[in-house]
Amino acid sequence: MDTPLVITVALCGAEVSKEKNPYLPVKVEEIARDAIECYHLGATVAHIHVREEDGTPSSKVEYFAKVKELIEKEVPMIIQFTTGGAVGMTEEERMEPLKLKPHMATLNLGTMNFGDELFINTPDFIKRLALKMKELEIKPELEVYDLGMLDMVEYLVRNGFVDEPVHVDFVLGVRWGAAATPENLLFMINDLKRRNIQFTWSAAAVGKNQLLINTLSIILGGFVRTGLEDNIYYRKGVLATNQELVKRIVRMANELGRPIADINQTKKLLNIGR
Repeated sequence: MDTPLVITVALCGAEVSKEKNPYLPVKVEEIARDAIECYHLGATVAHIHVREEDGTPSSKVEYFAKVKELIEKEVPMIIQFTTGGAVGMTEEERMEPLKLKPHMATLNLGTMNFGDELFINTPDFIKRLALKMKELEIKPELEVYDLGMLDMVEYLVRNGFVDEPVHVDFVLGVRWGAAATPENLLFMINDLKRRNIQFTWSAAAVGKNQLLINTLSIILGGFVRTGLEDNIYYRKGVLATNQELVKRIVRMANELGRPIADINQTKKLLNIGR
């Protein structure tokens, strides 16, 4: 509880639409605006997806570049690009934004049924992504959606694809992935400890269990990911904004006596050197 709390805001993702929540940022300027405002509220990491003008998921490098430019012009926030993109994107499309050298990028650790779709991450692609990030000095965030993906964390560490300490994000509650329960979160944390892997961790949960998992993360000494990518409601029937979700985490952490990480503490905790 003495470790400063790193807050990641997942701004828009690839699945949610403005029809479901009109506060969802989809244009480049909207995404950057929400990130900047959330930084001033206490979030030091921005998890970035981009969209076309009509709101559909995009992999255009120029969109990622513009969001990065607009954010960095205003605040020293950690920029974390998705390499998950959206279901159906090619491997090359998903890798392309790495050329912009963000501070961090996500590394999804397995193929899975993702709701009614198939999210493909072959072992070969995972290793290629890991090596590319290592070459470009991009800190990977290892995305674990299910228990078997913990084996991939160990494989990447033991075979030199990623450097310790690794940063792991437990993504819970995706349909057909690991359920968003306290038992699953505790199992995953303890399993990595058992493997003697040096790691920091954050946790995210989809939908109504976002608040439960965020609260547990604060109490257990992990970091928090919140935002409209994972959950569009503040409470049942009440739509949220990214700003409101970040403010809630900060308020809860303050009540529980957990300090909020500033940007310099975030870089030190996540072992980011630039």
